[in-house]
Order: sequence, then structure tokens, then C-alpha cells
Amino acid sequence: MIEALYREKGKAEIVDGQIVSMSPAGWRHGQASMTIAISLRAREREYGDGHAVGDNVGFLVDLSHRQSFSPDAAWFTGEPHGLDFVEGAPAFAAEIRSKSDYGPQAEKDLAAKRADYFTAGTLVVWDVDLLSPDVIKAYRSTAPETPTIYRRGEIAEAEPAVPGWRFPVDELFE
Repeated sequence: MIEALYREKGKAEIVDGQIVSMSPAGWRHGQASMTIAISLRAREREYGDGHAVGDNVGFLVDLSHRQSFSPDAAWFTGEPHGLDFVEGAPAFAAEIRSKSDYGPQAEKDLAAKRADYFTAGTLVVWDVDLLSPDVIKAYRSTAPETPTIYRRGEIAEAEPAVPGWRFPVDELFE
């Protein structure tokens, strides 16, 4: 199944033994993903204790119903893998909502994906909603149902996954 994922012609994940394609993102989504990844890259260069990961990188995991993630931005503390997918879950993952990520079913799907991230070993997952006043909801594996909420004018963080990193929420709208 992993070999089929390598041949996929776009962003996808393996869930329930199937390759699940993801629709292309819109402008603001892409800008937000890039902005978070650039900020993480600056932190990587300063401290060298992890790796910033941009959109569309595959992370291979071994859950009963999920074999991969492809977050919009991430922080990985393991060893780089050249041209291969990354083995293991990121310490931090940012999932930026697209047009299809709204409504009751979408909320259930997003919560299930966060639970999968935590089961796989991710410490912090951001739910980034560019249409909400609650722009970033930072969920932690230690309190998966109680997010820390960051709004415009505030500084978000992803402790303990990315120690010391701070991200001004307003940068998502510049």
C-alpha cells in the first residue's frame, strides 16, 4: 500500500486500507501552511533540535486503521529520510481547514484524525481555522479535548512539541 501512496498524483493518506486523496487547497490555506512552515524552519536553523516540514510530506505510522498522515505543516524530531516518507509521527502537526472542513461530519472527522495523531505519538495538533475568531486551537495529547485557543493579536505556541517556539497569529493574515 505504501508503494501505491508513492505513485499517488497528489496529497493523500492511507486510512482503513484505502488511499484517501485530499483536494487541492485554496490561496489562504496555502499561505497559512507556508507561513507556519517558514516559522518552524527559522526555529530549526536557530536550535537544530528538530526539522520543519512543509505541506504534502507523508508520515508513515502503524495504527490499526491508519498508515499515514500528510499534515499542512509539521515539526519532526527524528532523522530525515531523504526521498522516502518519514517513519513515525511528527511531534507537532498543523491541520489548516479547507472549504470542506466545516459542519458536523467534518468536526467528527477532524476529532478522529487528532485522536489518531495522538495515538501515533504526536504531542500537539493545531486546528487552524482562518474563518473563525478562534484562529488556532492547540490540542495536546495530555488534554485532547481541551484546546488552548489563540486569536488575532495573540502569540501561539506548541509546547511541549516545539520548545520555545512562538508564532504570532496575525502572521496568518499578512
